[in-house]
Amino acid sequence: MGKVTGFLEIDRQVHKYQPASDRIRHFKEFTLPMSDKEVEKQAARCMDCGIPFCHGPTGCPVHNQIPDWNDLVYNGDWDAAIRNLHSTNNFPEWTGRICPAPCEEACTLNLEDIPVAIKTVEQAIADKAYETGYIRPHPAQSKTGRRVAIIGSGPAGMAAAQQLGRAGHDVHVYERETKPGGLMRFGIPDFKMEKRYIDARVKQMEGEGVTFFCGVNVGVDKPVTELLAEYDAVLYCGGSETPRAAGIPGDDLDGVHDAMPYLVQQNKRVGGEDIQSTAWPEKPILAGGMHVVVVGGGDTASDCVGTAFRQGAVRVTQLDIRPQPPEKENKLAVWPYWATKMRTSSSQAEGAEREFQVATLEFIGEEGQLTGVKCCEVDDGRKPIAGTEFVIRADLAFIAIGFAGPISGGVTKELDGQMKLVTDSRRSLNVAANDRDYRTSVDRLWAAGDVRRGQSLVVWAIREGRQAARAIDEALMGSTVLPA
Repeated sequence: MGKVTGFLEIDRQVHKYQPASDRIRHFKEFTLPMSDKEVEKQAARCMDCGIPFCHGPTGCPVHNQIPDWNDLVYNGDWDAAIRNLHSTNNFPEWTGRICPAPCEEACTLNLEDIPVAIKTVEQAIADKAYETGYIRPHPAQSKTGRRVAIIGSGPAGMAAAQQLGRAGHDVHVYERETKPGGLMRFGIPDFKMEKRYIDARVKQMEGEGVTFFCGVNVGVDKPVTELLAEYDAVLYCGGSETPRAAGIPGDDLDGVHDAMPYLVQQNKRVGGEDIQSTAWPEKPILAGGMHVVVVGGGDTASDCVGTAFRQGAVRVTQLDIRPQPPEKENKLAVWPYWATKMRTSSSQAEGAEREFQVATLEFIGEEGQLTGVKCCEVDDGRKPIAGTEFVIRADLAFIAIGFAGPISGGVTKELDGQMKLVTDSRRSLNVAANDRDYRTSVDRLWAAGDVRRGQSLVVWAIREGRQAARAIDEALMGSTVLPA
C-alpha cells in the first residue's frame, strides 16, 4: 500500500500546533492543517505489510482499513478514501482529533519510532469529506416499521442511531442535556474538538430520519418502562459518569471539585449556554489568577490543565501517583500493543508542572477555603514514604482519577432488581451485557459504550454502538446487512 519505498524516502510529518503562547488565549482548535500534497506524501509512507497490525484488534477498535485509504490518498483518490473511511467509522472527524491513535503504536514503522502519521491522514480525509459535501443525509431507501429508542447521545448512542436509521428503523434518541453529543460535547474541551462537528452530524442524522429529544432524563423525567412499552427495542448508552471516589481528607473544602463539572461548565460557556442548566450542579468555577492542582494523570486531568491555562491560571501542577515512565519503551516486549512511555499532551506542554510517583494525602484549608495540597512520595507499591511530605499551594484543585460507572439515579435505579450490574477489573460498576449481542438482563433492552465496558476511548464507543445496532437490527428483522 502507498509508495513501495515511501517509508525510506519520506520523513514522518504530523500536524503542527499554534505556539502555546497563542493558543492559550482562546478555546478554538489550534492544529495547523497540512496541504493535500503534504498529506498524500505521508500516506505514501504506508508499507505493504504482510500483516497490518494497525487495523487489527490491537490497533483500531473500529477496524479502519488504514492501508487501503492510505493508498487511495497517496494516489489522489480522495473521494474513494472518504467512502472507505466512513464504511467503518461513522465519525472520523471526531476520532481524527481526539483518539490517542493506538493504530500508530501498532504500525510496523513504529519499531523504528517513525510510524505512519495515520491520525493526521484520517483527520485530513474527514475534513475533506466536509469540503466536498459528503457529510449530507444518506437516508434508507425503505422503512421497516420498527421503532427503536436510544438513551444517551454520546458516540455510542450516535453511532447506533445512525446505523439503525440507515437500516430503515424509526430511531428516537433521548438526551438528558440541552443538546446531543454527551460528554463529546460537554466533557471534551473545544480546543480539542469544536462542537460544530457534532452539530453537523446531528443535522445529517435528522435528515436521515433520526429524531432527538433533548432535556429528557430517562429514568427521572420519563420512565424506562414507558420506552420499553412504546418501542420495539431500547438501547442504553448512558456513559460512565460517576466520578471515582478519591477518599482524600478535605475534599469538602471550597475550591476542591471533581473534574467533570469544571469541564462541563466551560464547554457550556463556550457554547453560549447557561452553566447552571447542567446535570452537574456547581457554583461557577474559574481558574483565573489562581494556583491550580490537578490530581490524576489521564486525559481528563490533561483537559483540566489546558482549560485552567486558558482561564488565566498562574500555575498548574499535575499530580500522578504512577512512576515517571521511560522515554522509550522496549519495542520487542510490547509492540504492537499500547506502550507505557513518557507522553506529553498539548495541554501539559503549555506549562504544567508534573509530579510523578506522588500521593495526595490531604487538602488543606483555612476557614473552609482550600489553601494547599499535602503530598508525599510513594514507593513502587504506591505506599507513602515517611519523611517525604510536602505542600503545594493551591486555590483550586480538581480530582480527575476516572469514573466508576453510570449515574445511579436514572435508568439503573428505576430498573433496580431487574438490571444486572457487573464490576470490572477497575472496580467500576457497569451494566452487564456481552460484546456479541449486547443484550441486558431486561427484555428488549440493550446496552453499549462506556455504560457497559466502563470508561474507555471514543473509538471503542463508536465500535460498540455500531455492533449493538447490528445486533438490534438482526433481532428485529431476523437478519441484518449492517457491518459487524
